Amino acid sequence: MGLQRAFRKALSLRRRFRQARMVARTLKSRRHPVLAHIIPIRRCNLACSYCNEYDKVSDPVPTAEMVRRIDLLAALGTEIITFSGGEPLLHPDLDELIRRIRSHGHIATLITNGYLLSQERIRQLNRAGLEHLQISIDNVQPDDVSKKSLRVLDKKLEWLAEFAEFDISINSVVGAGVKRPEDALIITRRALELGFETTVGAIHDPGGQLRPLPDADRTVYEQIQKEREPGFWAFAYDNLFQKNLVSGQPNDWQCRAGSRYLYICEDGLVHYCSQQRGYPAIPLEKYTSEDLEREYWTKKPCAPYCTVSCVHRVAMIDMVREDPRKALTKLFPPATPGVSTQVPLGVKILSSLFLPSESGRPQSRLSKTMAGAVMRVLGIK
Repeated sequence: MGLQRAFRKALSLRRRFRQARMVARTLKSRRHPVLAHIIPIRRCNLACSYCNEYDKVSDPVPTAEMVRRIDLLAALGTEIITFSGGEPLLHPDLDELIRRIRSHGHIATLITNGYLLSQERIRQLNRAGLEHLQISIDNVQPDDVSKKSLRVLDKKLEWLAEFAEFDISINSVVGAGVKRPEDALIITRRALELGFETTVGAIHDPGGQLRPLPDADRTVYEQIQKEREPGFWAFAYDNLFQKNLVSGQPNDWQCRAGSRYLYICEDGLVHYCSQQRGYPAIPLEKYTSEDLEREYWTKKPCAPYCTVSCVHRVAMIDMVREDPRKALTKLFPPATPGVSTQVPLGVKILSSLFLPSESGRPQSRLSKTMAGAVMRVLGIK
């Protein structure tokens, strides 16, 4: 067991390095997508009452067509390609599609309800080269709102903890209409016990817009935030977006959907996101650098109350790239007004290497040398 844990730790560190190189490339250039969600099948084996992203009848997208779409995304320079749905594990050749992404040197991830996971299916995903898997769990016991329950999925989570060689994130949702808001806290604690990453979000309406949280849900959300100990990037995301959303307040940000984030439906059309299907609805094979540039600057009227976290997180990278010092102030605000910002040590080190001195003094020779070495390691020099 000790050797197995050490092996998985080494794999995780290797993935973290690849992710760091991806972020570095993204900070260097805004002329390629960071993340694309692609739908291999719209059908789902569940029917959660709040979900608007599935049907019960669709066939899988033909494998050859999926391969073509993956190749088109790779040609655009897409860094991360995520399979979503529907339920992507229903696609008979999903492993082949994961391998296709990896053959381009890009990151392959999967969003699933987890129902179809078995020990052997997890091993197959290992062999295919999957790098990250996310499951959203809505309640402890299944009910008429959602069957994505901890009781049903807990054994599968144990199998993931034992056999998966990819990173795992468990998402819980508050405000989903479940009978017991405190279920989200129980789910988070179980995920932490198994060693998984955790996220928590506020449910959106069919247009991806915010539903204000009732007091009971907000109390649960705040307790989850205290216990989950997010990494600095997740911590920054909570500061910039989630705190406003759970308070029912709008966010002031530039959505980059259609440029840095793409959503490719089962028909092969590019949309802003899962909740804004129909815009711009251009076939992927006709999507060009001009489209990426246009949508980078397009103001989306849905942005202020948007709850689609994938689009938020992608936008954060461009905030840092465009005005790093201003972005750091927003991402890591002081706990008390008038107190200096508490930036994590790693961010401080990188800032000292790559940002001009606030005092205006020229960068030292040692700092220039270290910055150059870091850039070479990350493959951006």
